[in-house]
Amino acid sequence: MEFYPIDASVPTGIRTDRLLLRPLTVAHVDLDYAAVMASREQLNRWSQTTWPTPDFTLAENRADLERHQREHLAGVAFTYTVLNPAENRCLGCVYIAPVPQSAQHIYTKEACAANVTFWVRSDELHTDLDSHLLATLRAWFTAEWLFARVIFTISPQNPSQAALLEHAGLTEQPSLVLADGRPRRVYTE
Repeated sequence: MEFYPIDASVPTGIRTDRLLLRPLTVAHVDLDYAAVMASREQLNRWSQTTWPTPDFTLAENRADLERHQREHLAGVAFTYTVLNPAENRCLGCVYIAPVPQSAQHIYTKEACAANVTFWVRSDELHTDLDSHLLATLRAWFTAEWLFARVIFTISPQNPSQAALLEHAGLTEQPSLVLADGRPRRVYTE
């Protein structure tokens, strides 16, 4: 089962009055690094790992961005940076990946299903930017993407993101486990 149709064009981004989504590239390394380090503790809970560590370097971030850029160009996963409208500040990131193998029998009965995760930098959470981003993503997936199904997965250590998804009307589904053993809560339309 394919992740995204090979012959389909991948959306290049979306703009609202509060944010701009663009494919994440190495050109975003400085802005991305500032956002990652400003949100380090939140990202540890979000990822259920020690990433990013307190001594995470700009060079390590560049390597991460190079990998995401290669995946995006190859069509195996799509990563978007969330920028402010002036494009001089990174506000977060959106990851669009295949549904994990352990849950494909549940969530990919249709072809082309996506597993979406996202984060907003910690100092923007009080502005409800995460709610705005979620609404933007939902509309974008409906209008421009060819996925038959989109699931949003989150860390069980992230009750605020669970509340956000539930408040937006998404429904919790059976959890899944990633290949590395991390559990994820699942929400769908």
